Amino acid sequence: MILSDISVRRPVFAAVLSMILIAFGILSFDRLPLREYPDINPPVVSVQTFYLGASAQVVETRITQLLENSIAGVEGIRTVSSESRDGISNITVEFDVGRDVDSAANDIRDRVSRVMNQLPDEADPPQIAKADTNTQQIMWVSLSSDRMNQLQLSDYASRFIQDRLAMVQGVARVNIGGERRFAMRVWLDREALAARGLTSADVEAALRRENLELPAGRVESREREFTVRVLRSYAQADDFRQLVLRRGDDGYLVRLGDVARVEVGPENERSELRANADATVGLGIAAQAVANVLDTANAVKAELETIRGGLPEGMDIVYGYDASIYIESAIFEVYRTLLIATGLVILVIYLFLGSMRAMIIPALTVPVSLTAAFIFLYAMDFSVNLLTLLALVLAIGLVVDDAIVVLENIYRRVEKGEPPLLAAYKGARQVGFAVIATTAVLVAVFVPIAFMEGNLGRLFSEFALALAGAVVFSSVVALTLTPMMASKLLSADTGRAGITRFVDNTFNFFADHYSRSLDWLLKHPSTVIVMLALVVLAGSQLFRLVPTEYAPQEDRSSFFVLMNGPEGASFEYSQRYMREVEAPLLELIERGEAFRVLTSVPRFGSGADVNNGIAIVSLETWGNRDRSASEIIGEMFGRFSQISGVRAFPIQPGGLGQRGFSTELQFVIGGDTYEQLADWRDRVMERASENERLLNLDSDYKEVKPQLIVEVDRDRAADLGVSISAVGRTLETMLGSRRVTTYIDRGEEYDVVLQADRADRSTPQDINNIYVRSDSSGELVPLSSLVTFSERGDAGSLNRFNRLRAITISANLAPGYTLGEALAYMESIAAEELPAMARIDYKGQSREFMDASTGMLVTFGLALLIVFLVLAAQFESFVHPIIIMATVPLAVAGALLGLFLTGATLNVYSQIGIVMMVGLAAKNGILIVEFANQLRDAGRTIEEAIREAARLRLRPIVMTAISTAVGVTPLIFGGGAGAASREAIGVVVFSGVLFATFLTLGVVPAFYQMLARFTKSPDAVSHELDTLSEADQRARSARAAGGGTLQGSPSDKAR
Repeated sequence: MILSDISVRRPVFAAVLSMILIAFGILSFDRLPLREYPDINPPVVSVQTFYLGASAQVVETRITQLLENSIAGVEGIRTVSSESRDGISNITVEFDVGRDVDSAANDIRDRVSRVMNQLPDEADPPQIAKADTNTQQIMWVSLSSDRMNQLQLSDYASRFIQDRLAMVQGVARVNIGGERRFAMRVWLDREALAARGLTSADVEAALRRENLELPAGRVESREREFTVRVLRSYAQADDFRQLVLRRGDDGYLVRLGDVARVEVGPENERSELRANADATVGLGIAAQAVANVLDTANAVKAELETIRGGLPEGMDIVYGYDASIYIESAIFEVYRTLLIATGLVILVIYLFLGSMRAMIIPALTVPVSLTAAFIFLYAMDFSVNLLTLLALVLAIGLVVDDAIVVLENIYRRVEKGEPPLLAAYKGARQVGFAVIATTAVLVAVFVPIAFMEGNLGRLFSEFALALAGAVVFSSVVALTLTPMMASKLLSADTGRAGITRFVDNTFNFFADHYSRSLDWLLKHPSTVIVMLALVVLAGSQLFRLVPTEYAPQEDRSSFFVLMNGPEGASFEYSQRYMREVEAPLLELIERGEAFRVLTSVPRFGSGADVNNGIAIVSLETWGNRDRSASEIIGEMFGRFSQISGVRAFPIQPGGLGQRGFSTELQFVIGGDTYEQLADWRDRVMERASENERLLNLDSDYKEVKPQLIVEVDRDRAADLGVSISAVGRTLETMLGSRRVTTYIDRGEEYDVVLQADRADRSTPQDINNIYVRSDSSGELVPLSSLVTFSERGDAGSLNRFNRLRAITISANLAPGYTLGEALAYMESIAAEELPAMARIDYKGQSREFMDASTGMLVTFGLALLIVFLVLAAQFESFVHPIIIMATVPLAVAGALLGLFLTGATLNVYSQIGIVMMVGLAAKNGILIVEFANQLRDAGRTIEEAIREAARLRLRPIVMTAISTAVGVTPLIFGGGAGAASREAIGVVVFSGVLFATFLTLGVVPAFYQMLARFTKSPDAVSHELDTLSEADQRARSARAAGGGTLQGSPSDKAR
């Protein structure tokens, strides 16, 4: 090999090359961003529209459908999901990965603006944000004060903190939990209004007429100019009480205070946030869809510390939930695993070689190769994250493999008496092709992963390319630094002592037995074929037995509890039951397993519904508690199941880019009408309820919310001169509240809100005593003479998915019941119960699981094909790749056996590990086949060549296998943050490598002996050309010596 030749001849050059790689690697590492995962979050744009007082049905038809139809034509949309609730419409648009989020948001704004004039006048303008409205907050902090009440704390947070945090890079929005925003509450007395001949519309008109500020021109003189302003004179509650509504017939001025109770109070009384059972005001920070959570959280903390210095006396900021703690801990654990794995691999090398000098050579390739890999990450605009660091942990065993192969061959020649310099020169040349071949195969395996589409492709492309980059640099180091150092450090003194002698003796004992077994296998190749067939059969059975899921459940030191009450439950009802949910959570604090419990009624983003709540539990760090999050959640499941009146269930935060609060199983049924969908839902849920492993089975469509249907007698209203709009607006004002105007207090603008006092809207009969004005006579008309009402149950939430009306059936999974099993069960029910016109789809983790399952099968097949073609090109044969790749089923079967024995699942991490097995299994076959081909070129028979090649390559094969397996043991046995994901891929690599390696030692030689007779040396054509060229040259020389001939040779004629 030219590279190894130059390195041995010019040792300074080889040393400088490695130093340059380290220097640029350190520089690249310093400039790489640090985050939890690669930038896998797809661009998400949300459209949120408030329409206070409107029912879910009105919101769905008049707002949601209208906006969805306009949005639908935007390029690159992956999914459109929406939820219409009383008073609010939420539309979430997810775009294809790679779509620019700013461009996507601009396109959505453009489409929304086209239909703005078609929205109801009473609806707020749609709010468009580059984040999912269901995105969970990455951090919660609470404000406490011994001198301020909830109103004052809310006002301070809104005035001085919220906007400052919202300006932090990466923050999408800042929600104020438990907010009690100041408002001028005008509680109308319907009887006082009627007695004075007034309606709510009259009060509204007076407020709009009187409480305003207008520019009044300017006063100009010869030297000076004044701007004239008519100031609004209403700033205090007393000012509003004195507002004149009308003049009576007797000249008496009817004022607002005569017909209403006016006070400064909270704009919304129906929300509560508690921290460790104390009422508080919280700030929830939601990150942008494509933001770096770690950077965003650190920037928010820095800004909070700056804010803390200027807080009023007695006020403090207390940190609660913080998602970045898990990310930092997980990254630290991977760094620690990286160091432990490096130490273990170096120890294995020392035990096999028995020399500190020999150990140093491959040991140095690890830091050089891994550091150089950061150059590739920086050039590709990647990041340092959990997956790229995990790739480097796995790369430790791979990068040292090439150095071991080169070093072992040089070491063997030195032991036979060759001078170290000559041994380094010839030894590196002898295995150079094998090093390049194995590197090309590994790169060929990883590259297809980088071209996977969707979220999974974005997720693991950095993982695959980081691993490929490290392997490429390791081959460069193995062919430069390793032979150079071997020529300087190795010596013929091979004396061993202690444990290294024991390892050497053990290996020699194994080698002797292997040699005898190999002789028997080569005489009975049919035994190997039968064994391979049995392994393939066992592997296929294991594939069916190993459960499947999207990703292993991680202990993120936190969990959420979702509480859902009956439809129509009051705020006080939800408050009472949230106290019952809160009680067992507070016990975790007393036991030292948690330090913060935040509860909120209702849940964030619930709109007008108050029949739900959420608790966020922050657990102590992993080393400070005895139980895992899963064990604690298991206990809470049992405790919450004893609470009657609400459904409460804990869930763990999702990983791998999962957004919002959702259960694992989300099965979507789409159709034309909600009535049709409800029938299908009932049939599916009736069957699904038979499965006891589906916990908290529920749907997002419940037609049981109590509603009061008001029907206006149109003929009667027309006779009396009352318009339908007057009836609707009056009911909206009196029952639902209406923001009429604003007032200014200390430079901040607050709403003036009209609403009937609670005592006047507590029963349906109260509607009869509300009055409207006749447009024809001017007299007051009671609604009792215009309307009738009836009670019925209907859905409080109407959902759509991909522009179809849809119902989502959701459930938690019992321990040991995987997502793959649950989805297969639901699909079988749907096939039996639903008609062909029903559309089945998936949301959340279920959707990602389905996409990943299909994508991984394609990737595995593509990896096999590319590896086969690469091997065929390298060996100039389509037979040699078959010999080498016969080991792949062994590796896959070994990986599945490891998953089965450890009770692990087949998930995206273990699937990536299985794809890696294609390359790792092929490595050993390449070493044997390449060396056997060299021996055949030297004149050996096929049987002699394969027998000697297998014996001579035994030690590097065993060394590389054990170093790779030992290198991943910290992944299997390590704990802390992110342990479940690391364990999944560690088990696959450990069991797959060991199982495949020791069976490869018999399979490859047997297949080589059977099939190699149909092959030639990769250099056969080159040798033939050389022979023909030499013969032609001799002929030319002969003709020149003989003076030429009259008739040229055939080759001369051709020329």
